[in-house]
Formats: sequence, structure tokens, C-alpha cells
Amino acid sequence: MAACEPIAHPFMDLTVPEYAYMFGFLQADGHLSQQSRQRGRLTVEVNAGDIDLLREFQRLTPYSSSITRRTRSTNFAEAHTSVLWSLFSLEARTILNDLGLPYGRKSRTVAPPSGAFSGRDYLRGVVDADGSVGYTSKGFPFVSLTTASTAIGRYLCAYVQGVAGVRRTIARNARDGIYNVLIAMEAGQRLAADLYYPGCLALARKQAAADSLARWARPAGMRSAYTARRWSPDEDRVLLRLGSPTAAAEVLGRTAQSCNLRLWRLRAGHVPLPDEQ
Repeated sequence: MAACEPIAHPFMDLTVPEYAYMFGFLQADGHLSQQSRQRGRLTVEVNAGDIDLLREFQRLTPYSSSITRRTRSTNFAEAHTSVLWSLFSLEARTILNDLGLPYGRKSRTVAPPSGAFSGRDYLRGVVDADGSVGYTSKGFPFVSLTTASTAIGRYLCAYVQGVAGVRRTIARNARDGIYNVLIAMEAGQRLAADLYYPGCLALARKQAAADSLARWARPAGMRSAYTARRWSPDEDRVLLRLGSPTAAAEVLGRTAQSCNLRLWRLRAGHVPLPDEQ
């Protein structure tokens, strides 16, 4: 976790990594409530073992706030101890609300910020709050996110494609309408290394889990992950000149199915035509 030093930036400047992370975490795991006469509060509750994160939030916030402990019975333990961070400032709440942290229920409506923000730090905050980092039951590395927000799910998929080179799509779980996005194997390693870089603000236990993924290596004999072969302009010209998926497959060393699909995309205008030579 980052050193505890004062931060010399406006509150919730999302281009600052710590604030981008904090905002992502608050969108996923915070609760903004309001009452009459402009009263209200922001609360975040975490396990007692994660109290250091709330202390960082308190340090980053130039408004009065408090951290309290409470112990209660849950479905998982007779005596569960958690810590609660509470922020009452109207000015702070207004800033957060304007950035995209709504009052009340928010799981389906939250979205990545519309202005400039640090993407990987924002996503790390979301994953720390609503995701997982570690190994599957078969010992394969993974990063996952559970979210009800279509916008956040799509943003994660786009980010993963840019960082890890794999394409992911989202679909709501039929049981509860939630998206479960899983990035595993080498792609999970690359994503974890990008999000959880040295010295970043993060939950200590998830930082440790992310660091451990770097030690994984694909077992000997396991087939390498499939990487899509991109079409080059030269290949597109050959395909268009021959006009036959079967003939092009023999010349280009591709499958007829692949050539047929590419030819349809070119003719339908779904991909740009190559420049003539």
C-alpha cells in the first residue's frame, strides 16, 4: 500500500491514481444516503482485517470522517467484526455524486467516470470491492469481477482486450441477473500484473494474491492458449482477388471457414477494404 503522506491534489481528482482507485471502490462497495435538510452520509464497511484501506481513505479525504468497529452475527459467523468508515460532509458527498456515485441503490446504474480518469486504478478499486484474484480449483491464475452494471462490465472487457489481448463478452446470469466476468491463465496473469503494480493503493490481501500469480507457468504438455491470427491487408487482397474461400485457404494457409467469414465481412463493409496496390 502507498505510503501515508498528504496528497497535494483536489479531492477526487480521478487522474490521480489513489482517487481513481478510491472512486472505483466506492462505486462498488460504498453507500451514499441522504435525508431531509441536506443531511446524509457516505459509508463503506469492510472486514476488520482490511481497516488499513479505510485509514487510507480517511487520509485522502480533507473532510472530517470516522472509523468505527462493530461485531454482529451473520450467516457465516456468530461474531463477525467489521469496520465502518463514515463521511457526512455535504460538499464531499456532492463531489462524489456529481462524479457518478448515486444516492441509494446503484448496482445497475453506476458506470465508469465520463471525464478523464486513471483506468487501471479505477478498475483495481472495482475488483478489490467486487472481484477476486487468485487461483482456480485446478490451480490456474485468474482475475474475476461480479457486477450488475453493464457499463462497468463492458469497460472491463474492453480494458482486458487492450492489456491482455483476449476478447471477452458479458451476459447476465439467468439466476440473479449479474455479470460474472472471468479472465484466466496467461491473460489473468497479465491483467493482474497491470492492475496491481508495485506501490499501488490496494487491499493488502489482493495485492499479495496478484503478486503470487506471476510465479505460475503453464504446465508442460498443456496446449498453449489460442491466439487469433490477424488478417493482413495483403491477405485481404488475395482473398478478394481469388473470390473463393476454398482457393484462398490453400494459398493463405487458413481454413475455408475463416476465409469465408472474412470475405463476407469485407464485402458487407464490416471491416475496411485494403488499399489497392
